[in-house]
Amino acid sequence: MAHHRVLTEFGMGTSLRRQDYTQAARRALQDALWHNSINMAELFGFPKEAMQIEVVIGVQHPDRVDATSLLDIFPYGQPIIRVEHGGLDIPRPDGPPTVIANVAISVGFDMVPA
Repeated sequence: MAHHRVLTEFGMGTSLRRQDYTQAARRALQDALWHNSINMAELFGFPKEAMQIEVVIGVQHPDRVDATSLLDIFPYGQPIIRVEHGGLDIPRPDGPPTVIANVAISVGFDMVPA
């Protein structure tokens, strides 16, 4: 069997005042997931649990993201989360920077090549 990616979706999330990188990442994941209403598993005849979900999160301080706490966003499938340097920290004159997280979610399945 070969892994085939069938969908990629993108999202952005922020933490405006608390400099909470995990919350910004959570909002970016939700943004990406809420864009997608395609039932990929059913489309290809697989159970939802067979979905292989690859997540890349970009933030300025990857070590401040609790990736394990983000797994509860996915009601099914096999998510793997990787956090990398990216996103933006926007300085504010009256407090900590606004944090922006970017996310790419790819969904795939193990399929028999045609």
